Amino acid sequence: MEVPSGSVLDLANRIMKKSPELLDLFTAETEQEFEVAFDKWLERAIIGLETNKLNFQEMKEVGLTGALALALNMPGIDVHQEPNSNGHVDLLIEVWLGVRTWRKLGEAKVYDGPDYHIEGLKQLLGRYTTGRETRGVLIEYVTKANIAALMKKVRDRMDELLPESQTGACADHSLKWSFLSKHNHSCGENLEVGHIGCNLFVSDSKVAQ
Repeated sequence: MEVPSGSVLDLANRIMKKSPELLDLFTAETEQEFEVAFDKWLERAIIGLETNKLNFQEMKEVGLTGALALALNMPGIDVHQEPNSNGHVDLLIEVWLGVRTWRKLGEAKVYDGPDYHIEGLKQLLGRYTTGRETRGVLIEYVTKANIAALMKKVRDRMDELLPESQTGACADHSLKWSFLSKHNHSCGENLEVGHIGCNLFVSDSKVAQ
């Protein structure tokens, strides 16, 4: 049967062809489905930053996070940079699905060692998170070589210190150079955080071109 042009089904078919991860995001019925779909949408934005890393060499954390916010933002997905959520969190992401809104908080750091990353985690969980949000996001902009080793160093340090009442060893994430941690929060629940590596390293030879 031919699908009428301009119908809801026609729109769904167009979205499926152009951006299947977006359709999954807007049709998620459970928090788990939402997280799987959001990871795909986030990965698309991260890849966009990595592809354009030569253009971002002079940017600091705020500028890079602004670029990430623009990549994530679209009708139905509101991304606010440094809004007030018990202080000025780097990112507030709201996905509107009819009567329900999925809400996510994110912090972002330019890599400066594991302890600096952990400071971002303390800000995210200890200051900004209320417990009503979905999985938190901690973005690590890595401008140095060997992101794989540097993100492993962060993960190992967290498993050593168990910061912010971390409840066990970190787990693998579906995204490359990324991992998950779980923490007992003051709200009384065990909350999850995704630690996401973004490879922005550019060699000196590339910069000179």
